[in-house]
Amino acid sequence: MEHWITGQRLIERFEEWAPKKLAYENDKIGLLIGTLDKKLKKVMVTLDVLENVADEAADKHVDLIIAHHPIIFHPLKTVRSDQGQGKIVTKCIKKDIAVYAAHTNLDIADGGVNDMLAERLDLKATEILQPACSEPLFKLVVYVPEGHIEVVRQAIGEAGAGAIGTYSYCSFTSKGEGTFLPGTGTHPFIGTPGRLETTAEGRLETIVPEHLLKRTIDRMIAVHPYEEVAYDVFPMKNKGKSYGLGRIGKLSEPVLFEDYCRFVKKKLGIDGLRAVGPLQEKVQTVAVSGGDGNGLVPYARHRGADVLITGDIYYHTAHDALLAGLKIIDAGHHIETVMKKGVQHYLQKVIQQESSDTEVIVSEAVTNPFQFM
Repeated sequence: MEHWITGQRLIERFEEWAPKKLAYENDKIGLLIGTLDKKLKKVMVTLDVLENVADEAADKHVDLIIAHHPIIFHPLKTVRSDQGQGKIVTKCIKKDIAVYAAHTNLDIADGGVNDMLAERLDLKATEILQPACSEPLFKLVVYVPEGHIEVVRQAIGEAGAGAIGTYSYCSFTSKGEGTFLPGTGTHPFIGTPGRLETTAEGRLETIVPEHLLKRTIDRMIAVHPYEEVAYDVFPMKNKGKSYGLGRIGKLSEPVLFEDYCRFVKKKLGIDGLRAVGPLQEKVQTVAVSGGDGNGLVPYARHRGADVLITGDIYYHTAHDALLAGLKIIDAGHHIETVMKKGVQHYLQKVIQQESSDTEVIVSEAVTNPFQFM
Protein backbone atom coordinates (compact mmCIF):
# COMPACT_ATOMS: atom_id res chain seq x y z
CA MET A 1 0.00 0.00 0.00
CA GLU A 2 1.39 3.39 -1.01
CA HIS A 3 2.10 5.99 1.65
CA TRP A 4 2.08 9.71 0.90
CA ILE A 5 3.65 12.27 3.22
CA THR A 6 1.45 15.25 4.08
CA GLY A 7 2.39 18.78 3.09
CA GLN A 8 2.49 19.84 6.73
CA ARG A 9 4.91 17.06 7.65
CA LEU A 10 7.20 17.60 4.68
CA ILE A 11 7.51 21.33 5.34
CA GLU A 12 8.00 20.69 9.05
CA ARG A 13 11.00 18.53 8.18
CA PHE A 14 12.22 21.01 5.55
CA GLU A 15 12.17 23.82 8.11
CA GLU A 16 14.42 21.79 10.39
CA TRP A 17 17.03 22.59 7.74
CA ALA A 18 15.94 26.10 6.70
CA PRO A 19 13.83 27.52 9.56
CA LYS A 20 11.83 30.66 8.86
CA LYS A 21 13.55 32.53 11.67
CA LEU A 22 16.72 32.67 9.55
CA ALA A 23 14.99 34.73 6.89
CA TYR A 24 15.56 38.47 6.63
CA GLU A 25 12.81 40.74 7.91
CA ASN A 26 9.96 41.25 5.43
CA ASP A 27 11.11 38.38 3.22
CA LYS A 28 8.02 36.75 1.72
CA ILE A 29 8.62 33.13 2.62
CA GLY A 30 6.45 30.18 3.57
CA LEU A 31 3.20 29.02 2.02
CA LEU A 32 2.12 31.56 -0.59
CA ILE A 33 -0.60 29.69 -2.51
CA GLY A 34 -2.88 26.79 -1.59
CA THR A 35 -2.79 24.50 1.40
CA LEU A 36 -0.38 22.06 3.03
CA ASP A 37 -3.26 20.15 4.55
CA LYS A 38 -3.14 17.39 1.95
CA LYS A 39 -1.18 14.30 0.95
CA LEU A 40 1.61 14.78 -1.56
CA LYS A 41 2.15 12.36 -4.42
CA LYS A 42 4.56 14.63 -6.28
CA VAL A 43 6.66 17.66 -5.27
CA MET A 44 8.56 19.90 -7.71
CA VAL A 45 11.56 22.09 -6.83
CA THR A 46 12.22 25.28 -8.82
CA LEU A 47 14.21 28.50 -8.60
CA ASP A 48 11.34 30.71 -9.84
CA VAL A 49 7.60 30.25 -10.27
CA LEU A 50 6.80 31.61 -13.73
CA GLU A 51 3.92 30.71 -16.03
CA ASN A 52 5.91 27.97 -17.75
CA VAL A 53 6.70 26.45 -14.34
CA ALA A 54 3.02 26.47 -13.37
CA ASP A 55 2.18 24.79 -16.71
CA GLU A 56 4.87 22.18 -16.13
CA ALA A 57 3.58 21.49 -12.63
CA ALA A 58 0.04 21.06 -13.94
CA ASP A 59 1.15 18.74 -16.76
CA LYS A 60 3.13 16.58 -14.33
CA HIS A 61 0.33 16.51 -11.70
CA VAL A 62 2.44 18.20 -9.03
CA ASP A 63 0.83 18.76 -5.62
CA LEU A 64 3.41 21.17 -4.17
CA ILE A 65 6.00 23.52 -5.66
CA ILE A 66 8.94 24.47 -3.45
CA ALA A 67 10.63 27.58 -4.85
CA HIS A 68 13.57 29.74 -3.86
CA HIS A 69 12.20 33.04 -5.14
CA PRO A 70 8.77 34.05 -3.79
CA ILE A 71 6.07 34.24 -6.45
CA ILE A 72 4.36 37.01 -4.46
CA PHE A 73 6.95 39.43 -3.09
CA HIS A 74 5.07 42.74 -3.35
CA PRO A 75 1.34 42.90 -2.55
CA LEU A 76 -0.88 42.23 -5.55
CA LYS A 77 -3.47 44.93 -6.24
CA THR A 78 -5.41 42.61 -8.54
CA VAL A 79 -5.47 38.89 -9.34
CA ARG A 80 -6.50 38.62 -12.97
CA SER A 81 -6.53 35.25 -14.67
CA ASP A 82 -5.57 36.76 -18.03
CA GLN A 83 -2.43 38.73 -17.20
CA GLY A 84 0.60 39.16 -14.96
CA GLN A 85 1.14 37.16 -11.80
CA GLY A 86 -2.61 36.63 -11.61
CA LYS A 87 -2.31 34.10 -14.44
CA ILE A 88 0.19 32.05 -12.42
CA VAL A 89 -1.76 32.29 -9.18
CA THR A 90 -5.01 31.31 -10.91
CA LYS A 91 -3.45 28.28 -12.64
CA CYS A 92 -2.02 27.01 -9.36
CA ILE A 93 -5.32 27.43 -7.53
CA LYS A 94 -7.33 25.76 -10.30
CA LYS A 95 -4.98 22.76 -10.35
CA ASP A 96 -4.74 22.62 -6.52
CA ILE A 97 -0.97 23.22 -6.63
CA ALA A 98 0.41 24.67 -3.42
CA VAL A 99 3.41 27.01 -3.65
CA TYR A 100 5.94 27.36 -0.83
CA ALA A 101 8.99 29.66 -0.87
CA ALA A 102 12.27 29.41 1.04
CA HIS A 103 14.35 32.46 0.19
CA THR A 104 16.92 34.11 2.48
CA ASN A 105 16.41 31.36 5.05
CA LEU A 106 17.65 28.85 2.45
CA ASP A 107 20.53 31.18 1.53
CA ILE A 108 21.65 31.36 5.16
CA ALA A 109 20.97 27.75 6.21
CA ASP A 110 23.87 25.40 6.81
CA GLY A 111 24.19 23.49 3.56
CA GLY A 112 21.92 26.00 1.82
CA VAL A 113 22.34 27.93 -1.42
CA ASN A 114 25.63 29.62 -0.54
CA ASP A 115 27.19 26.37 0.65
CA MET A 116 25.96 24.66 -2.53
CA LEU A 117 27.69 27.35 -4.61
CA ALA A 118 30.89 27.14 -2.57
CA GLU A 119 30.97 23.36 -3.00
CA ARG A 120 30.31 23.62 -6.73
CA LEU A 121 33.24 26.07 -7.02
CA ASP A 122 35.64 23.76 -5.13
CA LEU A 123 36.20 26.14 -2.21
CA LYS A 124 37.93 24.65 0.82
CA ALA A 125 37.76 25.56 4.53
CA THR A 126 34.68 27.72 3.97
CA GLU A 127 33.36 30.12 6.58
CA ILE A 128 30.40 32.50 6.80
CA LEU A 129 31.15 35.78 5.03
CA GLN A 130 28.65 38.02 6.91
CA PRO A 131 27.54 36.56 10.27
CA ALA A 132 23.90 37.37 11.04
CA CYS A 133 22.85 35.41 14.12
CA SER A 134 23.52 32.36 16.27
CA GLU A 135 21.00 29.69 17.20
CA PRO A 136 19.81 29.44 20.84
CA LEU A 137 20.80 26.27 22.69
CA PHE A 138 18.87 24.36 25.34
CA LYS A 139 19.81 21.76 27.92
CA LEU A 140 17.42 18.83 27.97
CA VAL A 141 17.27 16.75 31.16
CA VAL A 142 15.19 13.59 31.43
CA TYR A 143 14.85 10.99 34.20
CA VAL A 144 14.90 7.40 32.98
CA PRO A 145 14.74 4.01 34.76
CA GLU A 146 18.21 2.48 34.70
CA GLY A 147 17.43 -0.30 32.25
CA HIS A 148 16.23 2.11 29.55
CA ILE A 149 18.88 4.84 29.63
CA GLU A 150 20.69 3.63 26.51
CA VAL A 151 17.46 3.39 24.49
CA VAL A 152 16.56 6.99 25.30
CA ARG A 153 20.14 8.19 24.77
CA GLN A 154 20.20 6.60 21.32
CA ALA A 155 16.84 8.11 20.34
CA ILE A 156 17.73 11.69 21.27
CA GLY A 157 21.12 11.32 19.61
CA GLU A 158 19.49 10.17 16.38
CA ALA A 159 17.22 13.24 16.59
CA GLY A 160 20.32 15.45 16.51
CA ALA A 161 20.76 16.25 20.22
CA GLY A 162 24.21 16.24 21.78
CA ALA A 163 26.13 17.83 18.90
CA ILE A 164 29.10 19.89 20.10
CA GLY A 165 31.38 21.01 17.29
CA THR A 166 32.35 17.91 15.31
CA TYR A 167 31.27 15.60 18.15
CA SER A 168 27.81 14.02 18.30
CA TYR A 169 25.74 11.98 20.79
CA CYS A 170 27.29 13.97 23.67
CA SER A 171 25.46 13.44 26.98
CA PHE A 172 25.98 12.98 30.71
CA THR A 173 24.31 10.57 33.12
CA SER A 174 24.16 10.59 36.91
CA LYS A 175 22.46 7.95 39.06
CA GLY A 176 19.85 8.51 41.77
CA GLU A 177 16.43 7.50 43.08
CA GLY A 178 13.09 8.60 41.74
CA THR A 179 9.89 8.55 43.76
CA PHE A 180 6.30 8.71 42.53
CA LEU A 181 2.79 7.81 43.61
CA PRO A 182 0.67 6.39 40.75
CA GLY A 183 -2.88 7.73 40.89
CA THR A 184 -6.18 5.96 40.32
CA GLY A 185 -6.61 4.78 36.73
CA THR A 186 -2.90 4.86 35.93
CA HIS A 187 -0.94 2.01 34.35
CA PRO A 188 2.57 2.58 35.69
CA PHE A 189 5.56 0.88 34.05
CA ILE A 190 6.96 0.37 37.56
CA GLY A 191 4.92 0.13 40.76
CA THR A 192 1.27 -0.14 41.75
CA PRO A 193 -1.48 2.53 41.73
CA GLY A 194 -2.01 4.00 45.18
CA ARG A 195 1.39 3.00 46.57
CA LEU A 196 4.46 5.28 46.84
CA GLU A 197 7.29 3.86 44.79
CA THR A 198 11.06 4.36 44.80
CA THR A 199 13.14 3.22 41.85
CA ALA A 200 16.69 3.54 40.53
CA GLU A 201 16.82 6.14 37.77
CA GLY A 202 19.40 7.97 35.72
CA ARG A 203 19.45 11.71 35.07
CA LEU A 204 20.28 11.95 31.37
CA GLU A 205 21.20 15.39 30.07
CA THR A 206 22.31 16.74 26.74
CA ILE A 207 22.42 19.89 24.63
CA VAL A 208 19.90 20.62 21.86
CA PRO A 209 19.75 23.43 19.26
CA GLU A 210 16.41 25.22 19.14
CA HIS A 211 15.34 23.94 15.72
CA LEU A 212 15.72 20.31 16.88
CA LEU A 213 14.13 20.71 20.33
CA LYS A 214 10.59 19.60 19.45
CA ARG A 215 11.81 16.70 17.35
CA THR A 216 14.15 15.54 20.12
CA ILE A 217 11.46 15.70 22.81
CA ASP A 218 9.01 13.82 20.59
CA ARG A 219 11.57 11.05 19.97
CA MET A 220 12.44 10.93 23.67
CA ILE A 221 8.83 10.54 24.76
CA ALA A 222 8.17 7.92 22.07
CA VAL A 223 10.79 5.52 23.46
CA HIS A 224 10.53 6.38 27.16
CA PRO A 225 8.79 3.61 29.16
CA TYR A 226 6.92 5.88 31.59
CA GLU A 227 3.33 7.03 31.04
CA GLU A 228 4.31 10.51 32.23
CA VAL A 229 7.85 11.51 31.31
CA ALA A 230 9.63 13.82 33.76
CA TYR A 231 11.95 16.17 31.89
CA ASP A 232 13.28 19.73 32.06
CA VAL A 233 14.32 22.19 29.36
CA PHE A 234 16.75 24.99 30.31
CA PRO A 235 17.79 27.88 28.04
CA MET A 236 21.57 28.23 27.81
CA LYS A 237 23.85 31.21 27.37
CA ASN A 238 26.37 29.19 25.39
CA LYS A 239 26.67 30.46 21.83
CA GLY A 240 25.10 28.11 19.32
CA LYS A 241 25.84 27.63 15.64
CA SER A 242 26.40 30.85 13.69
CA TYR A 243 24.43 31.67 10.54
CA GLY A 244 24.88 34.34 7.92
CA LEU A 245 25.04 35.35 4.26
CA GLY A 246 27.75 34.41 1.82
CA ARG A 247 30.71 32.07 2.19
CA ILE A 248 34.46 32.60 1.95
CA GLY A 249 37.04 29.92 1.31
CA LYS A 250 40.19 29.08 -0.60
CA LEU A 251 41.17 27.40 -3.82
CA SER A 252 43.74 24.62 -3.52
CA GLU A 253 46.28 26.86 -5.28
CA PRO A 254 46.42 30.38 -6.79
CA VAL A 255 45.17 30.71 -10.38
CA LEU A 256 45.01 33.53 -12.89
CA PHE A 257 41.78 35.50 -12.59
CA GLU A 258 41.13 34.97 -16.29
CA ASP A 259 41.41 31.19 -15.89
CA TYR A 260 39.22 31.22 -12.81
CA CYS A 261 36.51 33.10 -14.71
CA ARG A 262 36.48 30.31 -17.28
CA PHE A 263 36.33 27.74 -14.49
CA VAL A 264 33.35 29.51 -12.91
CA LYS A 265 31.51 29.57 -16.24
CA LYS A 266 32.03 25.84 -16.66
CA LYS A 267 31.15 24.80 -13.11
CA LEU A 268 28.01 26.95 -12.94
CA GLY A 269 26.90 26.08 -16.46
CA ILE A 270 26.50 29.68 -17.61
CA ASP A 271 26.95 31.24 -21.07
CA GLY A 272 28.73 34.37 -19.88
CA LEU A 273 29.70 36.54 -16.92
CA ARG A 274 30.96 40.03 -16.11
CA ALA A 275 34.47 40.27 -14.64
CA VAL A 276 35.84 43.24 -12.71
CA GLY A 277 39.60 43.49 -12.15
CA PRO A 278 42.94 42.67 -13.82
CA LEU A 279 42.62 39.32 -15.58
CA GLN A 280 46.33 38.46 -15.31
CA GLU A 281 46.51 38.72 -11.52
CA LYS A 282 46.17 35.58 -9.41
CA VAL A 283 43.34 34.74 -7.03
CA GLN A 284 43.03 32.15 -4.26
CA THR A 285 40.74 33.46 -1.50
CA VAL A 286 37.20 33.50 -2.89
CA ALA A 287 33.94 34.91 -1.48
CA VAL A 288 30.63 33.79 -2.95
CA SER A 289 26.99 34.78 -2.59
CA GLY A 290 23.97 33.94 -4.70
CA GLY A 291 21.67 36.84 -5.54
CA ASP A 292 22.44 40.49 -4.83
CA GLY A 293 25.96 40.67 -3.40
CA ASN A 294 26.45 44.45 -3.37
CA GLY A 295 26.16 44.67 0.40
CA LEU A 296 28.81 41.98 0.83
CA VAL A 297 31.61 43.88 -0.91
CA PRO A 298 32.89 45.47 2.36
CA TYR A 299 32.83 42.07 4.09
CA ALA A 300 34.74 40.44 1.25
CA ARG A 301 37.38 43.19 1.40
CA HIS A 302 37.65 42.98 5.19
CA ARG A 303 38.05 39.19 5.12
CA GLY A 304 40.83 39.38 2.56
CA ALA A 305 39.03 37.93 -0.45
CA ASP A 306 40.76 38.24 -3.80
CA VAL A 307 37.46 37.92 -5.67
CA LEU A 308 33.73 38.03 -4.89
CA ILE A 309 31.40 35.88 -6.99
CA THR A 310 27.81 37.07 -6.92
CA GLY A 311 24.56 37.13 -8.88
CA ASP A 312 24.10 40.89 -9.20
CA ILE A 313 26.49 43.81 -8.90
CA TYR A 314 25.85 47.52 -9.47
CA TYR A 315 27.94 49.68 -11.80
CA HIS A 316 29.23 52.03 -9.09
CA THR A 317 29.78 49.17 -6.64
CA ALA A 318 32.03 47.60 -9.27
CA HIS A 319 34.01 50.89 -9.43
CA ASP A 320 34.40 50.91 -5.65
CA ALA A 321 35.56 47.29 -5.61
CA LEU A 322 38.06 47.98 -8.38
CA LEU A 323 39.54 50.90 -6.44
CA ALA A 324 39.80 48.71 -3.35
CA GLY A 325 41.61 45.95 -5.22
CA LEU A 326 38.74 43.45 -4.98
CA LYS A 327 37.95 41.51 -8.14
CA ILE A 328 34.33 40.63 -8.87
CA ILE A 329 32.59 38.01 -10.95
CA ASP A 330 28.95 38.85 -11.68
CA ALA A 331 27.70 35.47 -12.83
CA GLY A 332 24.00 36.37 -12.90
CA HIS A 333 21.21 35.80 -10.40
CA HIS A 334 20.30 32.51 -12.06
CA ILE A 335 23.36 30.79 -10.52
CA GLU A 336 21.09 30.09 -7.57
CA THR A 337 19.57 27.34 -9.70
CA VAL A 338 22.02 25.03 -7.88
CA MET A 339 19.37 24.92 -5.15
CA LYS A 340 17.10 22.71 -7.24
CA LYS A 341 19.25 19.58 -7.00
CA GLY A 342 20.29 20.40 -3.43
CA VAL A 343 16.72 20.72 -2.18
CA GLN A 344 15.64 17.64 -4.13
CA HIS A 345 18.40 15.61 -2.48
CA TYR A 346 17.41 16.81 1.00
CA LEU A 347 13.71 16.10 0.46
CA GLN A 348 14.41 12.64 -0.93
CA LYS A 349 16.29 11.78 2.26
CA VAL A 350 13.37 13.06 4.35
CA ILE A 351 10.86 11.03 2.34
CA GLN A 352 12.98 7.91 2.74
CA GLN A 353 13.16 8.48 6.50
CA GLU A 354 9.39 8.96 6.60
CA SER A 355 8.86 5.72 4.62
CA SER A 356 6.88 7.67 2.03
CA ASP A 357 6.36 7.01 -1.67
CA THR A 358 6.18 10.71 -2.55
CA GLU A 359 8.20 11.67 -5.64
CA VAL A 360 10.41 14.77 -5.76
CA ILE A 361 11.30 16.17 -9.17
CA VAL A 362 13.25 19.20 -10.41
CA SER A 363 11.62 21.72 -12.73
CA GLU A 364 12.93 21.61 -16.29
CA ALA A 365 11.36 24.93 -17.30
CA VAL A 366 13.77 27.74 -18.24
CA THR A 367 13.33 30.78 -15.96
CA ASN A 368 16.48 32.77 -16.68
CA PRO A 369 15.24 36.02 -18.33
CA PHE A 370 18.66 36.84 -19.84
CA GLN A 371 20.24 35.60 -23.05
CA PHE A 372 23.82 36.23 -24.15
CA MET A 373 24.18 37.47 -27.72
